[in-house]
Amino acid sequence: MRQRSAILFTVLAIAIALLLAIDIMVGSVGIAIGDVWAALTGGDCDPITRKIILDIRLMKAIVAILAGAALAVSGLQMQTLFRNPLAGPYVLGVSSGASLGVAIFILGAPLLGIASTSTFSSLGTAGAAWVGAAAILTVVAAVSRRIKDIMVILILGMMVSSGVSAIVQILQYLSAEEALKSFVIWTMGSLGDVTSAQLALVAPAVIAGLTISVAAIKPLNLLLMGEEYARTMGANIQRTRTLILLSTTLLAGTVTAFCGPIGFIGLAIPHVARILFREADHRTLMPASAMTGAVALLLCNIVSKMLTLPVNTITALLGIPIVVWVVIRNKNIV
Repeated sequence: MRQRSAILFTVLAIAIALLLAIDIMVGSVGIAIGDVWAALTGGDCDPITRKIILDIRLMKAIVAILAGAALAVSGLQMQTLFRNPLAGPYVLGVSSGASLGVAIFILGAPLLGIASTSTFSSLGTAGAAWVGAAAILTVVAAVSRRIKDIMVILILGMMVSSGVSAIVQILQYLSAEEALKSFVIWTMGSLGDVTSAQLALVAPAVIAGLTISVAAIKPLNLLLMGEEYARTMGANIQRTRTLILLSTTLLAGTVTAFCGPIGFIGLAIPHVARILFREADHRTLMPASAMTGAVALLLCNIVSKMLTLPVNTITALLGIPIVVWVVIRNKNIV
């Protein structure tokens, strides 16, 4: 089993490297692999081509890797915490909560006459997304402690998303044209709008979220057997919930803030990792989900550029068949 996992991790690492190169090569203007190598290694390369590679396409590819890993790990943690194969940032309303926070900031700040500088905009967007995601996740977690029925929790998540959508529509109706346009573009989901200054905020936040998730690996394994078993084995359930909530807020909230609501990666990719590795141990599943998420979002980004479509549409087309398969396989959840 360890040999199989080592081989799969090697394959995923190679896939990330190959897709990273292809992602940089593909775009409105094709770039040869030789130019990509020269730009990345400091070799001889046309200045304009070097700028396109380093300042635009490499940045977008790095964001895809970070976002894919973040969403996949947050989905894995939520599926284990709620013991629900259909849990995920999008389904349980966490992404909607982050979206509401961003909507309040983007659409509400102009209504209040608050000026928006570049730094203020980045910090405000991230902070609003974190608060929104944390609020929704806390509510769902509190309800899940009292209600064990999976379908009730899923319906709660959908109701929360519907309520959030209604509030967002009210904000859109009242907002100025410029703010409304900015928000609508944000809702389409994009990996290419993150600037170098914003990446300096995104990367540490995602790395912090992933680091916290690593600290929760042991209690997550215990939670697979239920909370009572985890308690008898000495796990601090309250501390574990806090770690998972904090990690998921940082991961899903940060990605949603800067890339828009990207669906299905957090829901589908943990199942893909389980299928590939045939493991339930989070010591394997955590890095497996992160790497598989990075591969998936890089692939979706490449396809979205080739077809000139929002990345959100591609992730949905990738994730829906997997979700349908999960529902059919777990007939007892419906």
